[in-house]
Amino acid sequence: MHGRVAIVTASALAVALAGCTDQANGGGAGSRDQIKVVGSSTVFPFTTIVAEQFVEKTPGVKSPVIESTGTGGGLKLFCGGVGAEHPDIADASRRLKRSEYAVCKANGVVDILEVPIGLDGVAFAEAKNGPALPLTVIDLFKAMAAAPDGKPNRARTWQDVNPALPPTPIQIYGPPATSGTRDALAELILARGCEALMPETVALREKNPDDFAQKCTRIREDGAYVDAGENDNLIVQKLQSNSNAVGIFGYSYLEENKDRLNGLAIDGVAPTYDTIAGNRYPGSRPLYLYVKKAHLGAIRGLREFLNLYAASWMPNGPLAAKGLIASPPDVRARAAAIVSAATTLDPRTLP
Repeated sequence: MHGRVAIVTASALAVALAGCTDQANGGGAGSRDQIKVVGSSTVFPFTTIVAEQFVEKTPGVKSPVIESTGTGGGLKLFCGGVGAEHPDIADASRRLKRSEYAVCKANGVVDILEVPIGLDGVAFAEAKNGPALPLTVIDLFKAMAAAPDGKPNRARTWQDVNPALPPTPIQIYGPPATSGTRDALAELILARGCEALMPETVALREKNPDDFAQKCTRIREDGAYVDAGENDNLIVQKLQSNSNAVGIFGYSYLEENKDRLNGLAIDGVAPTYDTIAGNRYPGSRPLYLYVKKAHLGAIRGLREFLNLYAASWMPNGPLAAKGLIASPPDVRARAAAIVSAATTLDPRTLP
């Protein structure tokens, strides 16, 4: 089944689209004859499932082309312009930023649907025979921040971070800077730990965001934190070969590998479906699709693909079986209405 969805590199994609008729820019019909999706590695498995169902339910349609580029990289491609050479959808594991929308607008991408598809968690995990570290947001901030006390981070073991923890070396495999999971890690975990440890930084976030980022969310680069790229499966493999290491990825990957990994509790709350759905787990976050309205009437099957997505994110739907956590009923209803009416986002609400 998985092989029915086309997954290509950027160079192959450029060749494939070179001969496309570009009518999306003018709102015409029948331009590129397959849907193009880029973006989040966390959302990628969910979009792949919908794409597989779309091919099954739509005779004669070509398989959507789906690239796992990371949220930041995907939104950069998405905002490159309107037309057949540009993606129709960006998967995102965080909201579009106002600065990214400005790039979109400069390139003519102004009418954008923002569709929340469900919830996920920034999960911390270890091998089944790992040390079962009982971590807090303060512990994680002190372990991962580049300069948690204004000086370069010298902590080498978890005991250096917190005397109650074992003298296990700090080795964390996590997402790269282009990943929405990395952005969520900064916002949901590091920023919270920083503010809890140093309450004076709460005001700094609004007064001087750049200074706040330097103090609170910049991740160390001395080898304790290892950028594992956009392939979350690689992190799973590394945890199995190093039982003392900690990995960071979306909850769906933890759920998919629960026979090999244990989720680590943060502030006493384990990453589970119920704790994330109830917003009790500190790493809970919404996931999104961003869609170009101009492409809805031009790219064959795009509307039907979105309708199928909306029918798949229910609590007992196929995406939940893959690890997506259903949004509350009111959020699901609002998202379905956005898809149905092609309602575009108000950029004034963006962060």
